Amino acid sequence: MSLSRDLPNLVRFAALGFLMVANAAAQSDRPNFIVIMADDLGYGDLSCYGNKTFDTPNLDALAASGMKFTDFHSSGSVCSPTRAGLLTGRYQQRAGIPGVVYADPKRKQHKHGLQAVENTFAEMLADDGYNTAMFGKWHLGYEKQYNPTKNGFQEFRGYVSGNVDYFSHVDQAGNFDWWINGELKDEPGYSTHLITNHAVRYIEEADGRPFCLYVAHEAPHYPYQGPNDKAVRAVGKLRGAAENKGVDIKKAYREMVQAVDTGVGEIVEALKKKELTENTFVMFFSDNGATRHGSNGVYRGFKASVWEGGHRVPFIASWPGRIKAGSTQSQLAITLDIMPTMLELAGVPLPADRKLDGKSLVTALGGDSLEPRTLYWQHGNNMAIRRGEWKLVKLGKKPAELYDLDSDASESNNVASENMKRQTGMLQMLLRWKLDTMRGATVQPD
Repeated sequence: MSLSRDLPNLVRFAALGFLMVANAAAQSDRPNFIVIMADDLGYGDLSCYGNKTFDTPNLDALAASGMKFTDFHSSGSVCSPTRAGLLTGRYQQRAGIPGVVYADPKRKQHKHGLQAVENTFAEMLADDGYNTAMFGKWHLGYEKQYNPTKNGFQEFRGYVSGNVDYFSHVDQAGNFDWWINGELKDEPGYSTHLITNHAVRYIEEADGRPFCLYVAHEAPHYPYQGPNDKAVRAVGKLRGAAENKGVDIKKAYREMVQAVDTGVGEIVEALKKKELTENTFVMFFSDNGATRHGSNGVYRGFKASVWEGGHRVPFIASWPGRIKAGSTQSQLAITLDIMPTMLELAGVPLPADRKLDGKSLVTALGGDSLEPRTLYWQHGNNMAIRRGEWKLVKLGKKPAELYDLDSDASESNNVASENMKRQTGMLQMLLRWKLDTMRGATVQPD
């Protein structure tokens, strides 16, 4: 092989030697992973991403210790789909989870879930010697066969629905929903604190084997309840608009985000006490953009939209001594990339039976550029495609719109009429992607 052809690899490994990719196969050298995901947290909800209303000092410190991505996205704009994409490294449409798995048993999607044929990063890592655990929100199936313990997580504490009362742990359909592994069991406490406490306890009990810890926070998803508030739901009573009546949502939202921030600080401190900091890769991001109660910064739209505000989210990657402190990365990336990134760093081969849509971010974590890529989003009848600085948005039967995000981050100036050739080409790519993800998609029960 010529030097010119091999040069990219030489540069890549020289820049990323600190990540120990070459030694990842050795058990003692393999990093621990902590994946922390907030729920409905917007791009502008953290002070290190421009929030001037309140501070998030622990997440700011995490960003200062590592890398802050500015063009990172969730693969969907609502809960269940993004989680399916994150866990599998593939567009959620391929897993048959393009929309929310509902708590209401009258909805056919209530019976849907992450099927056994799908590979999760927890399964891949556990099969290769990792300890695995998940604490928090699952939302990938209500039936026991979909429980996290059936999908590669050796320990699970949390809930399987879209949201629960932070105190009574009752879901929006009036069912008690708090699990210890595969069984329903009461565990009193504020859900954010419980999730953090179990994460800290898990770190403290680390036995020397590499671990993968998935911390899926509920906050700041509704019901809007701060740590000092009271339960608003009870078993057998359906959720209603009344649960937010008289609530100072702005205050509760702030307290909910800050409770997550405090929890991140406790997790980082637990790593320090256990002397695991230098061998633990910590990631923090959100499952989608904020609702109107949060902030998506300058970006248009909110949760459930295919505008930037629906899926552009904060992403912080910290690994002291491995990732340059205080660095910023503007490369286009997505939650689908988390799985292949961890597998590469752990020295675990990619699954042979299912091609991943995500790409490893190892080079980006070293400060280098990623190869140009095209990303897609779909929520209901609305779709979008991103290719470089160009983004095309197709809302139902309306004409496609085209935006240059480099000069128009807020998607306010539709330039489709001046770029008809580009618009047509991107629209064709989007429709081909839709057909591709439908073809061979995992079948869900009727």
